[in-house]
Amino acid sequence: MKVTVVGAGAVGATCADNIARKELANELVLLDIKEGFAEGKAIDMMQTATLLGFDTKITGVTADYSKTAGSDVVVITSGLPRKPGMTREELIGINAGIVKGVAENILKFSPEAIFIVISNPMDTMTYLALKSLGLPKNRIIGMGGTLDSSRFKFYLSQALNCNPNDLQGFVIGGHGDTTMIPLTRLATYQSLPVSNLLDKATLDKVAADTMVGGATLTGLIGTSAWYAPGAAGAALVEAILRDEKKLFTCCVSLEGEYGQEDICLGVPVIIGRSGWEKIIDFKLTDEEQAAFNKSADAVRNMNSVLAEMKLV
Repeated sequence: MKVTVVGAGAVGATCADNIARKELANELVLLDIKEGFAEGKAIDMMQTATLLGFDTKITGVTADYSKTAGSDVVVITSGLPRKPGMTREELIGINAGIVKGVAENILKFSPEAIFIVISNPMDTMTYLALKSLGLPKNRIIGMGGTLDSSRFKFYLSQALNCNPNDLQGFVIGGHGDTTMIPLTRLATYQSLPVSNLLDKATLDKVAADTMVGGATLTGLIGTSAWYAPGAAGAALVEAILRDEKKLFTCCVSLEGEYGQEDICLGVPVIIGRSGWEKIIDFKLTDEEQAAFNKSADAVRNMNSVLAEMKLV
């Protein structure tokens, strides 16, 4: 198996590091446009191989897409990270051109690749990749909900003082501070609804903290987070290459599911060797569906910028 990670910044390098440590691929290519940057990161990671015991070959390249040829999975992290006070939406004008160019160049050399999009604003960048590449919809996956759901379970574990691995919880909708929807009604602790253990005020706070989870970290560390986003990307790579049939929230193309169409938005999907394989219907309440529709309206408004820029 061969994996390419585009963007050797903090998120891309962390994603690549996780992929190598788990030996998910024989070969991993790290690509960046900054001269020597990906090469340096790759050498640094390869110098941990004997310490960590992995055999994956990591190669760093500067803007040479031919070296990515034959990739089974491509993770796109390229683009500018958020600065304090900046929303994901404000990045659209900058990152859209970058993501479109990257995706099209990758496809020339890896026509069978599955694409995982991490670049922000993630829902819009996933939609852009879908429209630009013309690939089957199951091969275009936006990572956002996977990360948001992990953050949701972290905040739940803090409130319950429990191990986060004992929790199930999903965040659907857009990957934005005001568009994501933590499904507190369906969250469980070892099959027990968390609503049996936490009062409404606490659950509301967990949901609110989840929604601004990325902005909270940006404020604390001065830039976008990277450990959890990188790990989320690697988790999707693992589910694909090992055909795990795992349930994640991912941003995928909707054609009537959850009442929406011509949009890429976060919903529960099964991830396996062919990409995303099936959308799971969580049977939303009227209130949850209304929130999902509102989220879709906000994402669709962002997507309209792509048309104005003549990118779709």
